Amino acid sequence: MTIEHRTIQTNGINMRIAEQGEGPLVVLCHGFPESWYSWRHQISALAEAGYHAVAPDQRGYGKTDKPPMIEAYSIMHLVGDIVGLVQALESDHAVVVGHDWGAPVAWNCAMMRPDIFRAVVALSVPWGPRSGYPPMQGMKQYFGDRFFYQLYFQTPGVAEHELQHDVAETMRKMLYGASGSVNRRSMLSNVSEGPHKSSYMLENIPDPQDSLPDWLTQQDIDYFVAEFEEAGFRGGLNWYRNIDHNWVLTAPFQNMKIMQPALFVTGEFDVVPYDDYAGQRMRAIVPNLRDPVVLPGTGHWTQQESPNKVNEALIGFLNSLN
Repeated sequence: MTIEHRTIQTNGINMRIAEQGEGPLVVLCHGFPESWYSWRHQISALAEAGYHAVAPDQRGYGKTDKPPMIEAYSIMHLVGDIVGLVQALESDHAVVVGHDWGAPVAWNCAMMRPDIFRAVVALSVPWGPRSGYPPMQGMKQYFGDRFFYQLYFQTPGVAEHELQHDVAETMRKMLYGASGSVNRRSMLSNVSEGPHKSSYMLENIPDPQDSLPDWLTQQDIDYFVAEFEEAGFRGGLNWYRNIDHNWVLTAPFQNMKIMQPALFVTGEFDVVPYDDYAGQRMRAIVPNLRDPVVLPGTGHWTQQESPNKVNEALIGFLNSLN
C-alpha cells in the first residue's frame, strides 16, 4: 500500500487529501505552518493497523483552495470542511485527530457534531472552558509591549511579507525553534524578558541550516518549502485572524461537554507545557478523557518528532474503541 492523493469537494471548496488503507475512518488535521505531510509517519501506520487514514491539506494550505476573505477561515468553516470531507468519503462516522491548529478543529468537530465524530484525539493543544472575554484582548493585556506571535499575525500582510521572504529559512527556523531540540522557555513564562513587540517573528529563532535534528531531514524541509512557495502563508495566517471572531461564533456552545472518548498527547517541551491544572480544566468538560500522554524530550511538532510513540498511543486508543 502507498499513500495516494486526490481532490474532493467539501463545503464549497476543493480539498486535496492524502489517504491510505481501508477500515474505520480516521481524519488527521494538521496545524500551522504545515500540511498533510505532517502526518507522513502516521498514515501508513494507521493503514497497516486496519484503518482508513485521511490527511487533508486544510483550507488555505497546500493544494486545497484558499478563499481570499479573512472571514472564510472561521471555526465554522473549518469544522464544516471536515464534516463535508467525511460525507464526501461516504462514511457515517470518523475519529478526528488534530495537531496544533488542527486540535481546536478536532475538539470543535467532536463538540458540534457528536453524531459524526465518535472519538477525538488532540496533540499539543488541550481543550478548556471558554474564556469570559475575547482571547486577543487577553493576550494584549498579558504581553503588553512584548512580542507575541498571535498578536503579530493579526495585521494582514505583515507576517506574510516576513515569512515568504525566504521560505526555506522560515521553515527551518519554525520547525526547529518550536521543537524539543531547542533548550527554550515556555512562550508564556518570563514575558518581561521576551522580545519587544516591534520584533519580527524569525529574528530570535536559531537557524539549524547546517545541523538539522535527527527527526527532520532536508527532504522534509524541501517538501514544506515547495508547498508554501506555491500556496503562500496568507491562508494559514487567516486562521489566527479569526480567533476573536471564533469566540463570538461559539458563544452558544459555552460550557458544553465533549462526551466522546478522548485522548490528549503532548510533548514535554511543547510551547505551552502541559500541567495538572490544564488537565483539570480539560477533564471538567471532557469527562471521558483518557490519561494524557506526555512524550519525554519532545517539543511542539509531536507526531513528527516522536512518530513511533505517537503511533503507539494513537493506534492503542483507536483499537480500544473497537
